[in-house]
Amino acid sequence: MTSAASSVARSDLAELRRLKALLPPELQSWVMIEPASGVNPPLITCEEIGKDEVEIQIDLARWDQLAKDQRNLLFWHEVARIQNDTIPRDGWEMAALAIGLGGAVGELWVQDGLLLLLALGLCGFSGWRLYQRNNGEKVLKEAIAADERAIALATRFGYELPQAYKSLGSALKLLIEQSPNRRQRKRYELRLQALKKSAAKAKARMQNLQTDTLPQ
Repeated sequence: MTSAASSVARSDLAELRRLKALLPPELQSWVMIEPASGVNPPLITCEEIGKDEVEIQIDLARWDQLAKDQRNLLFWHEVARIQNDTIPRDGWEMAALAIGLGGAVGELWVQDGLLLLLALGLCGFSGWRLYQRNNGEKVLKEAIAADERAIALATRFGYELPQAYKSLGSALKLLIEQSPNRRQRKRYELRLQALKKSAAKAKARMQNLQTDTLPQ
Protein backbone atom coordinates (compact mmCIF):
# COMPACT_ATOMS: atom_id res chain seq x y z
CA MET A 1 0.00 0.00 0.00
CA THR A 2 2.84 2.37 0.94
CA SER A 3 4.66 1.48 -2.25
CA ALA A 4 1.57 2.31 -4.33
CA ALA A 5 1.13 5.65 -2.56
CA SER A 6 4.80 6.48 -3.12
CA SER A 7 4.46 5.64 -6.79
CA VAL A 8 1.47 7.98 -7.14
CA ALA A 9 3.33 10.75 -5.32
CA ARG A 10 6.35 10.36 -7.61
CA SER A 11 4.09 10.44 -10.65
CA ASP A 12 2.39 13.61 -9.41
CA LEU A 13 5.72 15.34 -8.79
CA ALA A 14 6.94 14.32 -12.24
CA GLU A 15 3.81 15.81 -13.83
CA LEU A 16 4.20 19.09 -11.93
CA ARG A 17 7.83 19.31 -13.07
CA ARG A 18 6.78 18.54 -16.65
CA LEU A 19 4.19 21.31 -16.58
CA LYS A 20 6.70 23.75 -15.12
CA ALA A 21 8.81 23.17 -18.24
CA LEU A 22 5.80 24.15 -20.38
CA LEU A 23 5.75 27.64 -18.92
CA PRO A 24 7.19 30.34 -21.16
CA PRO A 25 10.62 31.39 -19.79
CA GLU A 26 9.35 34.83 -18.80
CA LEU A 27 6.81 33.25 -16.39
CA GLN A 28 8.90 30.51 -14.78
CA SER A 29 10.27 32.60 -11.92
CA TRP A 30 6.91 33.78 -10.56
CA VAL A 31 4.27 31.23 -11.59
CA MET A 32 3.97 28.25 -9.23
CA ILE A 33 2.24 24.93 -9.99
CA GLU A 34 0.71 23.08 -7.05
CA PRO A 35 -1.77 20.26 -6.39
CA ALA A 36 -5.28 21.55 -5.65
CA SER A 37 -6.60 21.22 -2.12
CA GLY A 38 -10.06 21.25 -0.62
CA VAL A 39 -13.24 19.33 -1.47
CA ASN A 40 -14.17 19.00 -5.16
CA PRO A 41 -11.66 21.54 -6.48
CA PRO A 42 -11.76 22.66 -10.13
CA LEU A 43 -9.76 20.52 -12.54
CA ILE A 44 -7.35 23.41 -13.08
CA THR A 45 -7.43 27.05 -12.07
CA CYS A 46 -5.09 29.88 -11.16
CA GLU A 47 -5.08 32.74 -8.72
CA GLU A 48 -2.84 35.49 -7.47
CA ILE A 49 -1.32 34.52 -4.11
CA GLY A 50 0.96 37.50 -3.67
CA LYS A 51 1.91 40.78 -5.24
CA ASP A 52 4.33 39.12 -7.67
CA GLU A 53 3.30 35.46 -7.54
CA VAL A 54 0.60 33.41 -9.25
CA GLU A 55 -0.29 29.80 -8.49
CA ILE A 56 -1.79 27.30 -10.94
CA GLN A 57 -3.69 24.65 -8.97
CA ILE A 58 -4.48 21.23 -10.45
CA ASP A 59 -6.69 18.37 -9.24
CA LEU A 60 -4.11 15.71 -10.10
CA ALA A 61 -6.46 12.74 -9.55
CA ARG A 62 -8.76 13.97 -12.35
CA TRP A 63 -5.93 15.51 -14.35
CA ASP A 64 -4.28 12.12 -14.79
CA GLN A 65 -7.38 10.84 -16.62
CA LEU A 66 -6.81 13.21 -19.55
CA ALA A 67 -4.55 12.56 -22.52
CA LYS A 68 -1.21 14.36 -22.45
CA ASP A 69 -2.11 16.72 -25.32
CA GLN A 70 -5.41 17.61 -23.62
CA ARG A 71 -3.56 18.37 -20.38
CA ASN A 72 -1.05 20.55 -22.23
CA LEU A 73 -3.69 22.70 -23.90
CA LEU A 74 -5.76 23.14 -20.74
CA PHE A 75 -2.58 24.11 -18.92
CA TRP A 76 -1.70 26.66 -21.61
CA HIS A 77 -5.22 28.06 -21.31
CA GLU A 78 -4.45 28.96 -17.69
CA VAL A 79 -1.05 30.33 -18.72
CA ALA A 80 -2.84 32.47 -21.31
CA ARG A 81 -5.17 33.82 -18.60
CA ILE A 82 -2.10 34.93 -16.67
CA GLN A 83 -0.58 36.54 -19.76
CA ASN A 84 -3.89 38.27 -20.53
CA ASP A 85 -4.07 39.55 -16.95
CA THR A 86 -7.55 38.08 -16.38
CA ILE A 87 -6.94 35.93 -13.28
CA PRO A 88 -8.81 36.48 -9.99
CA ARG A 89 -7.07 38.73 -7.49
CA ASP A 90 -7.47 39.33 -3.79
CA GLY A 91 -9.86 42.21 -4.42
CA TRP A 92 -10.84 44.93 -2.00
CA GLU A 93 -14.47 44.81 -3.09
CA MET A 94 -15.73 42.25 -0.55
CA ALA A 95 -13.99 44.07 2.30
CA ALA A 96 -15.42 47.40 1.11
CA LEU A 97 -18.89 45.88 0.84
CA ALA A 98 -18.66 44.56 4.40
CA ILE A 99 -17.42 47.92 5.70
CA GLY A 100 -20.17 49.75 3.82
CA LEU A 101 -22.91 47.47 5.15
CA GLY A 102 -21.55 47.72 8.67
CA GLY A 103 -21.32 51.48 8.36
CA ALA A 104 -24.86 51.74 7.00
CA VAL A 105 -26.25 49.76 9.94
CA GLY A 106 -24.24 51.88 12.37
CA GLU A 107 -25.35 55.17 10.86
CA LEU A 108 -28.98 54.06 10.92
CA TRP A 109 -28.53 53.58 14.64
CA VAL A 110 -26.98 57.02 15.25
CA GLN A 111 -29.10 58.64 12.52
CA ASP A 112 -26.29 60.47 10.71
CA GLY A 113 -27.67 61.07 7.20
CA LEU A 114 -24.40 62.10 5.51
CA LEU A 115 -22.39 59.15 6.80
CA LEU A 116 -25.29 56.84 5.91
CA LEU A 117 -25.18 58.11 2.31
CA LEU A 118 -21.41 57.61 2.20
CA ALA A 119 -21.75 54.05 3.53
CA LEU A 120 -24.49 53.23 1.01
CA GLY A 121 -22.37 54.74 -1.78
CA LEU A 122 -19.45 52.51 -0.78
CA CYS A 123 -21.79 49.48 -0.81
CA GLY A 124 -23.09 50.39 -4.26
CA PHE A 125 -19.67 50.97 -5.79
CA SER A 126 -18.10 47.79 -4.39
CA GLY A 127 -21.18 45.79 -5.40
CA TRP A 128 -20.92 47.13 -8.94
CA ARG A 129 -17.23 46.20 -9.09
CA LEU A 130 -18.06 42.67 -7.92
CA TYR A 131 -20.76 42.40 -10.59
CA GLN A 132 -18.33 43.55 -13.28
CA ARG A 133 -15.68 41.07 -12.18
CA ASN A 134 -18.10 38.12 -12.14
CA ASN A 135 -20.19 39.06 -15.18
CA GLY A 136 -20.85 35.89 -17.19
CA GLU A 137 -20.41 37.47 -20.62
CA LYS A 138 -17.12 39.08 -19.61
CA VAL A 139 -15.83 35.81 -18.13
CA LEU A 140 -16.75 33.94 -21.34
CA LYS A 141 -14.97 36.48 -23.58
CA GLU A 142 -11.87 36.23 -21.42
CA ALA A 143 -11.97 32.41 -21.62
CA ILE A 144 -12.30 32.46 -25.42
CA ALA A 145 -9.40 34.91 -25.67
CA ALA A 146 -7.34 32.59 -23.45
CA ASP A 147 -8.20 29.64 -25.74
CA GLU A 148 -6.87 31.59 -28.73
CA ARG A 149 -3.67 32.40 -26.89
CA ALA A 150 -3.34 28.79 -25.71
CA ILE A 151 -3.33 27.70 -29.37
CA ALA A 152 -0.55 30.21 -30.06
CA LEU A 153 1.43 28.90 -27.08
CA ALA A 154 1.03 25.34 -28.33
CA THR A 155 2.53 26.27 -31.70
CA ARG A 156 5.35 28.02 -29.83
CA PHE A 157 6.09 24.69 -28.13
CA GLY A 158 6.12 22.71 -31.37
CA TYR A 159 2.48 21.79 -32.05
CA GLU A 160 1.10 21.98 -35.56
CA LEU A 161 -1.92 24.29 -35.68
CA PRO A 162 -4.51 21.56 -36.51
CA GLN A 163 -3.16 19.36 -33.71
CA ALA A 164 -3.42 22.22 -31.20
CA TYR A 165 -7.06 22.92 -32.14
CA LYS A 166 -7.91 19.22 -32.05
CA SER A 167 -6.33 18.71 -28.62
CA LEU A 168 -8.07 21.67 -27.00
CA GLY A 169 -11.36 20.79 -28.68
CA SER A 170 -11.27 17.21 -27.39
CA ALA A 171 -10.43 18.50 -23.90
CA LEU A 172 -13.43 20.84 -23.94
CA LYS A 173 -15.70 18.01 -25.13
CA LEU A 174 -14.53 15.91 -22.19
CA LEU A 175 -15.18 18.76 -19.76
CA ILE A 176 -18.69 19.17 -21.21
CA GLU A 177 -19.38 15.48 -20.61
CA GLN A 178 -18.02 15.53 -17.07
CA SER A 179 -19.40 18.83 -15.78
CA PRO A 180 -22.43 18.42 -13.46
CA ASN A 181 -22.99 22.18 -13.35
CA ARG A 182 -25.31 23.32 -16.14
CA ARG A 183 -23.96 26.88 -16.25
CA GLN A 184 -20.36 25.67 -16.40
CA ARG A 185 -21.28 23.09 -19.05
CA LYS A 186 -22.89 25.81 -21.18
CA ARG A 187 -19.74 27.92 -20.89
CA TYR A 188 -17.63 25.01 -22.12
CA GLU A 189 -20.05 24.50 -25.02
CA LEU A 190 -19.78 28.16 -26.04
CA ARG A 191 -15.99 27.98 -25.83
CA LEU A 192 -16.04 24.91 -28.05
CA GLN A 193 -18.25 26.66 -30.61
CA ALA A 194 -15.89 29.64 -30.69
CA LEU A 195 -12.90 27.29 -31.02
CA LYS A 196 -14.48 25.53 -34.01
CA LYS A 197 -15.07 28.88 -35.73
CA SER A 198 -11.48 29.90 -35.04
CA ALA A 199 -10.19 26.58 -36.39
CA ALA A 200 -12.25 27.00 -39.57
CA LYS A 201 -10.84 30.50 -40.10
CA ALA A 202 -7.29 29.28 -39.50
CA LYS A 203 -7.81 26.44 -41.98
CA ALA A 204 -9.14 28.86 -44.61
CA ARG A 205 -6.12 31.15 -44.10
CA MET A 206 -3.73 28.23 -44.55
CA GLN A 207 -5.50 27.11 -47.73
CA ASN A 208 -5.35 30.66 -49.13
CA LEU A 209 -1.64 30.83 -48.39
CA GLN A 210 -1.06 27.51 -50.13
CA THR A 211 -3.05 28.72 -53.14
CA ASP A 212 -1.05 31.96 -53.29
CA THR A 213 2.26 30.07 -53.23
CA LEU A 214 1.34 27.70 -56.07
CA PRO A 215 3.25 28.37 -59.31
CA GLN A 216 1.20 30.19 -61.92
